[in-house]
Amino acid sequence: MSRMIYTVRHKTSYTYGTPVDLGSHMLHLQPRTLPFQRVIRSHLAPIPAPSKSHGGTDCFGNDVCWMFLDTPHPSFEVTLEATVEVLARPVPEAADTPPWEDVCRAAHGGGTAGYEAAEFMFDSPMAVSVQEAQDYAQKSFPEARPVLEGVLDLNARINRDFKFRSGVTTVNTPVRQVLAQRAGVCQDFSHLMIAGLRALGLPARYVSGYIRTKPPPGQKRRIGSDQSHAWVGCWLGPDHGWVDVDPTNGIVVAEEHVVLGWGRDYSDVSPVCGVILGGGKHTVHVSVDLEPAEEPQGLEKSGSGPALA
Repeated sequence: MSRMIYTVRHKTSYTYGTPVDLGSHMLHLQPRTLPFQRVIRSHLAPIPAPSKSHGGTDCFGNDVCWMFLDTPHPSFEVTLEATVEVLARPVPEAADTPPWEDVCRAAHGGGTAGYEAAEFMFDSPMAVSVQEAQDYAQKSFPEARPVLEGVLDLNARINRDFKFRSGVTTVNTPVRQVLAQRAGVCQDFSHLMIAGLRALGLPARYVSGYIRTKPPPGQKRRIGSDQSHAWVGCWLGPDHGWVDVDPTNGIVVAEEHVVLGWGRDYSDVSPVCGVILGGGKHTVHVSVDLEPAEEPQGLEKSGSGPALA
């Protein structure tokens, strides 16, 4: 089974027009420990240092850090540095998955089989199941089609039909606009796919993280060229669980993606959000570096989580 070890550096910097008197921030920046992902080390470095901070988990099980700053500051910066081991997760044969209608019924039935998926069936603020999204998704799900065949077809269609183009959308662009202009970024394509799946009755969740980028042949990779990425988790029923697909790239997620966390949409797992008093106009700069790392000696005995095999 393929395995990769990555070093991650994610730096977010805010520069304010006037000093901020009080700041309260919630950070979704620490990679999540999962059966296919082990966090070997993870460290957050804020500047200035907060007067109070504490960590925990949110309602989706993601790692969260809350920071409170109560002295005036003209800027705020937080850097994540982490080392993460990732395995390519197993994916069932598409033809062996149940008809998509059966998955819908299992999710709607809840209980032991579908309770974990049920919360991802309904509309959320940034992934609203508009009719246009349902119509677009429905073409991939004819009657009794195996659910993963439909998911893979929809994933490929979004990759084919939509152009990746930064600057034409914002974090608040609705699904209907993305469908109309046929362009956007990874967040938009993920919200579109989630909205379409939910409109059909299939549970889908928004996954936040990073993807390894590769430079053109013969060129060096650009430092800071990696950005936060987003993709989609789809529930295949109680026997097969979740599979992650990346509509931006038209692929099934494997060992080149690092998971930060998941939620109903971007608003649940925004890397940095919060409330400030003062500040005026501000600018924000984000840089992300995700690089393969050498495997350290004795890896299977180190780190805070279980070794992956």
